[in-house]
Amino acid sequence: MIIVQDAAFDTGAEIKRLTDNNTQIGAVVSFTGLVRDFNDGANVQSLTLEHYPGMTEKELEKIEALALNKWDLTDSLIIHRYGKMELGEAIVLVVTASAHRSDAFEAAAFLMDWLKTKAPFWKLEENSSGSENWVKERSSDIDAAKKWD
Repeated sequence: MIIVQDAAFDTGAEIKRLTDNNTQIGAVVSFTGLVRDFNDGANVQSLTLEHYPGMTEKELEKIEALALNKWDLTDSLIIHRYGKMELGEAIVLVVTASAHRSDAFEAAAFLMDWLKTKAPFWKLEENSSGSENWVKERSSDIDAAKKWD
């Protein structure tokens, strides 16, 4: 399931909704990405994510479909926020559920690696001096995604 929203989410409630009354699930892996107060040595005060509605959801669906085809998952969930977020707020939630932990772990890692490099979001950071910087793609993220090719 793909959800792109500006509102905050409750990780525990989302996991419960995904797994409730499903006794086929033996493992759940979740990852929550948060707004941190630094990036490349700069003090970050807030993060704004922009996206193109419709296009973003389609690309996330493609990424999720790859995971569902590659691993034996019972279910998956990607929630990605957009808009302005303050320090400590959740940006993204990835949840994978499967009968066995290895599929859940690998699929969650894949989803995050591909979201970092293939999801059409643009990040604007505001730093402590009030200036804004567009976040550039990191070579470490590209290298992490390459291992899944």
